[in-house]
Amino acid sequence: MRRRIVTLTVLAAVVATALFGLPLAVAALWYFREDTGSDLERAADATALEVSDALAAGRVPDQPVQGAATVGIYDRAGRLVSGRGPDTADSVVSRVSAADVDVASGPVDGADVLAVPVMDGAKLAGVVRAAMPHTALLRRVGLTWLAMAGFGVAAVAASWLIARRIAARLAQPLEALAAAATRIGEGDFTARAPRAGVAEIDQVGAALDGTAQRIGDSLDRERAFSAEASHQLRTPLAGLRLQLEAALETPGADPYEAIRAGIGSADRLERTIEDLLALSRERRAPRAELDLDAVLGELRRSGGALLNGRGLRVEVQDPPAARASVAAVRQVLAVLLDNATTHGRGPVTVVARDAGGALAIDVADDGPDLGDTDPFARARTAPPGHGIGLRLARSLAEAEGGRLRLSSPHPPTFTLLLPPAEDPGTPSAE
Repeated sequence: MRRRIVTLTVLAAVVATALFGLPLAVAALWYFREDTGSDLERAADATALEVSDALAAGRVPDQPVQGAATVGIYDRAGRLVSGRGPDTADSVVSRVSAADVDVASGPVDGADVLAVPVMDGAKLAGVVRAAMPHTALLRRVGLTWLAMAGFGVAAVAASWLIARRIAARLAQPLEALAAAATRIGEGDFTARAPRAGVAEIDQVGAALDGTAQRIGDSLDRERAFSAEASHQLRTPLAGLRLQLEAALETPGADPYEAIRAGIGSADRLERTIEDLLALSRERRAPRAELDLDAVLGELRRSGGALLNGRGLRVEVQDPPAARASVAAVRQVLAVLLDNATTHGRGPVTVVARDAGGALAIDVADDGPDLGDTDPFARARTAPPGHGIGLRLARSLAEAEGGRLRLSSPHPPTFTLLLPPAEDPGTPSAE
């Protein structure tokens, strides 16, 4: 990129210099040619004024001052009487001597020549010839063109230096942006693109930073969900294991009953996997009205085997309708039931009730007093897996627009709050 910027800038400078310099060079050549003619005419006129009296009196005039132009003085016959020039009149001097002209000019033997007459009244007294070699003109034009070329080279060199500076300024943030993109591609989603002070590049950097942030957050959520979901799958596996162990410890029991119970546990495990996969999708379908009777009925059937005889009581106290995913509510209740089985004591009570228009589902047992501890926070000294299921349940409840909280530390009671099916502040359609 740097080379392209420098090349294009230098090429633009060369084209601009050529487009400006070539007409200027032609103009300089025309100017110097006109200036040469003016110099010859001034020299000839000044000399003619000085020697007019001497030529009219028949005397030989003084040697004229030789400057940039070579001046020669000729008599009526065309002979050189003073100054420098050819001994006899050349074609330019002859035109002035033979015709009634004020000035004659033209190239002669590699020089620009101009001749003017010197008059004595109405008669020709002589001719003044001024000449300047072509080499003098070429020298002046060449020096001017050389100076213009030097300025052009200096302009191109300055453009090259400026282009290198601009290219470095533009390339460095882009290189840093590419490095940040490479780090993100390698899995470092904490990489951020530095700001360059160029609005367009900073917009790309901000978009890249936002993308990295979203990917990192999504990956963190997926990892956390995977860890919590794997812990949640242990609940139906534990129920299946308990059923099989109970069948082995009772030799006289009907094996088919144990097989049927194992198949039921396997079905619950499969349903748990399907629920977790559905809930892990980023985009979900609009929430439908929760079939609370079906959820509680399933809880009655599966909870007894999991509690292993401790007892499960499910009460329904005129609960309102709510909109929530059946899979999410089922998994939240499964987590709470597993928590009561692992950490609680005595029978477990599940109560569905009205909580100010919202649906509240309480899960309580006779476990120890939780005091001021936060059951949703995992302590550093807690055993592996402790609190993971409750965090998963809380995240599922919040994803459904509800809440999961510890409503009573003793006896331990967790309450799931779900929004009502109809918002009271929204008027119903007629």
